[in-house]
Amino acid sequence: MHKRVRLITSGVLLCTTLLSPLHAETMTFSLGDAISRAQQRAPAIVAAEAALRAADANIEVARLRPNPTLSYEAENVMGTGRYADFGSSERTITVSVPIELGGKREARRRVAEAERGATNLGVATTRADITQRVTIAFIVAAAAEQRLDVTRSGHELARQAAHAAHERVAAGKASPIEEERARVMLINAEVKLGKTERALKLALADLGRYTGDLSPGAIRAPWFGALVEAKQPVHVLLPATAAAEARLGAASARVDAARRDRIPDLTLVAGSRRFGDNPDRAAVLGISIPFPLFNQGTQALARTQAEYERTQAERDAAIQDADQALAHAQVDVADALAAAEAARGPALAAAEEAARIARLGYTEGKFPQLELIEAERALAETREAAVDALAAFHTAQAQLAYLHGTIAPLYKD
Repeated sequence: MHKRVRLITSGVLLCTTLLSPLHAETMTFSLGDAISRAQQRAPAIVAAEAALRAADANIEVARLRPNPTLSYEAENVMGTGRYADFGSSERTITVSVPIELGGKREARRRVAEAERGATNLGVATTRADITQRVTIAFIVAAAAEQRLDVTRSGHELARQAAHAAHERVAAGKASPIEEERARVMLINAEVKLGKTERALKLALADLGRYTGDLSPGAIRAPWFGALVEAKQPVHVLLPATAAAEARLGAASARVDAARRDRIPDLTLVAGSRRFGDNPDRAAVLGISIPFPLFNQGTQALARTQAEYERTQAERDAAIQDADQALAHAQVDVADALAAAEAARGPALAAAEEAARIARLGYTEGKFPQLELIEAERALAETREAAVDALAAFHTAQAQLAYLHGTIAPLYKD
């Protein structure tokens, strides 16, 4: 019995350990996980999808015919004599049915469908925008982790240098100034380490605001150190250009609808009339057509034509801007790739070797302390430059993917 209790207690403790916050913090998530979470909860996507549902409903509304009108009239009532009440009144019931001419209903449907197409492209653009924002936030967090590793390494080197300076001063091989200088370098390294840790915490918090997890813990980005150009999809039209074309199509449909609205509609009237207390009845038939005396629809047509011309100019400008942005983004990727390759190549290897030699030489008393400090500073700057170059490369690729309208993660883990 006691053995069973001990086993149950051990199992509970094990489950508690696995589910504790300490264990949760060790869990990591990838770029794909972050984008998936953000796509599910982003307010901008919720709003864009609601706009799409409204556009779908607008198409159904545009397909509907005008409602008929039921009218009831009572004449010769509330008068004097035999007309004092409703007994001698003439009662008429009619139904008026509007008849749209000139294809107005089809024109409204085409406008609604064109607007729905533009709204659908807006949803895709919003999703691509969320993907880019999360990707950049993820890159910032990954770069912050790399900078923290560099800073920790620099802090450890400063600690070792301070220890070596203390030993040299204690042995009478160096001036106490060297020890004080090493202590200053260590203090600066500690300050920089704290700053880098806070920067990482802030970057993770910013990423958590997109994913809905305010304490996302560690991230998994094995691709950060790889210089591989992501495959970009090939589109006939860039999303920005396609959206501009869709808006132009909707503007053209509105011009056609305004032109058709100038055609007057007919209203057919049919009903029945009863004459006072006489049992006789008679049919009532009528037809009406508006007389365009004051409003002929020319101003509405002119407005839609002006809006079409404005949209056409905006389409042309959007094509120019998209082509220019694409060309710049492609060059930015190439430049960032070259810079990252240079920063992570011979320059980093040379800085590491120089720092190693300076540390050995200083420990053995062959090199002065200033050379060690300069070598360590150059190594730290080169490592930080390599991290910055990698972050710039991945950011440039994220921008290029956004211009192509990519919704999927830029990298797959």
